[in-house]
Amino acid sequence: MFLNTLTPKFYVALTGTSSLISGLILIFEWWYFRKYGTSFIEQVSVSHLRPLLGGVDSNSNRQSVSECKVWRNPLNLFRGAEYNRYTWVTGREPLTYYDMNLSAQDHQTFFTCDSDHLRPADAIMQKAWRERNPQARISAAHEALELEDCATAYILLAEEEATTIMEAERLFKQALKAGESCYRRSQQLQHHGTQYEAQHRRDTNVLVYIKRRLAMCSRKLGRTREAVKMMRDLMKEFPLLSMFNIHENLLESLLELQNYADVQAVLAKYDDISLPKSATICYTAALLKARAVSDKFSPEAASRRGLSTAEMNAVEAIHRAVEFNPHVPKYLLEMKSLILPPEHILKRGDSEAIAYAFFHLQHWKRVEGALNLLHCTWEGTFRMIPYPLEKGHLFYPYPICTETADRELLPTVFHEVSVYPKKELPFFILFTAGLCSFTAMLALLTHQFPELMGVFAKAFLSTLFAPLNFIMEKVESILPSSLWHQLTRI
Repeated sequence: MFLNTLTPKFYVALTGTSSLISGLILIFEWWYFRKYGTSFIEQVSVSHLRPLLGGVDSNSNRQSVSECKVWRNPLNLFRGAEYNRYTWVTGREPLTYYDMNLSAQDHQTFFTCDSDHLRPADAIMQKAWRERNPQARISAAHEALELEDCATAYILLAEEEATTIMEAERLFKQALKAGESCYRRSQQLQHHGTQYEAQHRRDTNVLVYIKRRLAMCSRKLGRTREAVKMMRDLMKEFPLLSMFNIHENLLESLLELQNYADVQAVLAKYDDISLPKSATICYTAALLKARAVSDKFSPEAASRRGLSTAEMNAVEAIHRAVEFNPHVPKYLLEMKSLILPPEHILKRGDSEAIAYAFFHLQHWKRVEGALNLLHCTWEGTFRMIPYPLEKGHLFYPYPICTETADRELLPTVFHEVSVYPKKELPFFILFTAGLCSFTAMLALLTHQFPELMGVFAKAFLSTLFAPLNFIMEKVESILPSSLWHQLTRI
């Protein structure tokens, strides 16, 4: 019924409007192609529309898998003594199912082997690590301890049943006693076959894990020097197990002691081009550089006299750290609220930024002026890398998959995941959408209220052409009538 009442004038107006919009799009597409060598519409379709429609390119998918490797958080908290207490107080779950599932896979990798069926307690624990229900895991651990002193059973109880750090430390000490006994026994038999070699590898992982968690217990209970000694001894005893990233625990403890010389020595060993970087490595290096100049740094004075060599080094170190993980400064500057760190992190992602800032914010606050220097300089990094997804400055281009992985690792119910680079809808799409909406509304109003819109159009055109009519009248009054007559004829 509505379509039957439309007049030919409406269709003429609609066609003219469509032609105008199509012409504008054509001109813009031509200019964009000449400048950037690619179609704007095609780029928008691939970047914005395909993810919404669920389409994924196989090449980009393979790239995402290779780039977005998830790492165990070196400073992860204790489930029973810390994560669960947070749940009891707030009623919120700090860990996602994806994060806990990754932890279950880690436990099965580190704490089990193919020969576990030969030892009844280990066979029970092999099933316990696969159990999803926390109470079922704890019950299985108690069942294993009824058979024998099982190190992995003590580990599970220390991690999940202990409600205080002191209780967890007591259980880890019992685990250490059982773990050392198994380690010595398997060390003597490791060359007798692949089965014994697998047992020794498992017992080594268990022993390293226990000693590291004992060191973390000492750190949390205020015995920081003891924790540093335990970490140093552990790194000397097992120098090849770099996958545990024990040096990051050591750096945090040394910063707590304000032992900056030893921090620099650790950085000199691990901040190497051949080793994988982390936010802890990059931002600790920046903190040490900033410490040398931050107490006397003033942006006004620096703008007048320029930056000194030490200040330039500090600024470059901050830019390097921000390029590696651009999410950290907002947490250090308290522009974004912190949450409990997850058990796994994505390097260069929001999860790593939370894990770093949660433990290291106090160390930045302790260095006078460090946060002020960071506040004044961190945004300058983005001027050096205008297209971070395509080309980096000191590191590889920023991975495109961090947002997706972080949404799996972080509780998005009460935490807004930080996204870099910030995705904004292109201006031309907004302009075209607004223009189309305006013309459609104008056409609808013209059809519904033709007389009123006619009056409005006349008033608008008369107002629009009023300056031109005024100029024409002035020109007509100034020029001779004969010359004006000749011009109007032309």
